[in-house]
Amino acid sequence: MEEILASIKKVIAEDKGGRAGEARVEQPLDEVPGDEEDEEAVLELNEPLAPPVEAGPPLLDQAAAEASRSALEQLSTVAASVPAPPPTNPLEDMVREMLRPMLKQWLDEHLPPMVEEHVKREITRITGRPL
Repeated sequence: MEEILASIKKVIAEDKGGRAGEARVEQPLDEVPGDEEDEEAVLELNEPLAPPVEAGPPLLDQAAAEASRSALEQLSTVAASVPAPPPTNPLEDMVREMLRPMLKQWLDEHLPPMVEEHVKREITRITGRPL
């Protein structure tokens, strides 16, 4: 395995060296540049990057924060338990698309007079005077 990797690295180095016009020295596989462990260069994630800033007293009362947290947890629980929508039925989709123009035509003809009649009835009921 190491021989195969070494030969691949050699071909790549020769190809790059040929294009750049310079010969490259091949390094053994176990000596990769930058592989040295330098304790100074390692950033430990458990150390704070900046000193903590004093934010002052909390803006929200502990009881209000707990109530909000509880409501959000309840929402999260409900959202996680909602089943996925059922797959659509192609026949139902086709019928829905066929009915759409007919429904639009019916609504265009009948909805304005129906709304006008209901508004007149409601105005008469509220004012006590017929229109």
